[in-house]
Amino acid sequence: MTDFQAKQIRELRLRGAGYKSIASAVGLSRDTVRNYCKSHGLDGYASALVLNMKEQMESGTACLCCGKELIQPSTGRKRKFCSDKCRREWWSAHPEAIKRKETAFYEATCAYCEKTFRSYGNKNRRYCSHECYVRDRFWRKEEGREPYVGPDDRKEVQA
Repeated sequence: MTDFQAKQIRELRLRGAGYKSIASAVGLSRDTVRNYCKSHGLDGYASALVLNMKEQMESGTACLCCGKELIQPSTGRKRKFCSDKCRREWWSAHPEAIKRKETAFYEATCAYCEKTFRSYGNKNRRYCSHECYVRDRFWRKEEGREPYVGPDDRKEVQA
């Protein structure tokens, strides 16, 4: 069994899937899936397992990403994840959980395509995308526009 298959088994089992459905999705035998689940604490009725894992995750005794048991430190901040890898995976899968302040959003107009865009945390942003930046900065000659004048060059021109 590969690491990818083990991860698939864990994810499907935490969603409430049975041994047969997991085995057909992963491409292993039902017994292999059942043995993996038993050895990793994922055995029992799938519906009860899902509720139990949700309770453990909410109470802080299990990792929010993979469901592994967490050992909380005696002092300091409570842990939510078992590793940095799990933390990165969970946050990339749940961008809606990021708490962003409305006062940190800025409206701006792209210097290349002149579309209005919203920028978070950077009021000096000039381009709506990396593609617009590259086109404005490096494709001027091909598009028949005047050469790029950077911020340092502008100061010399004004003096």
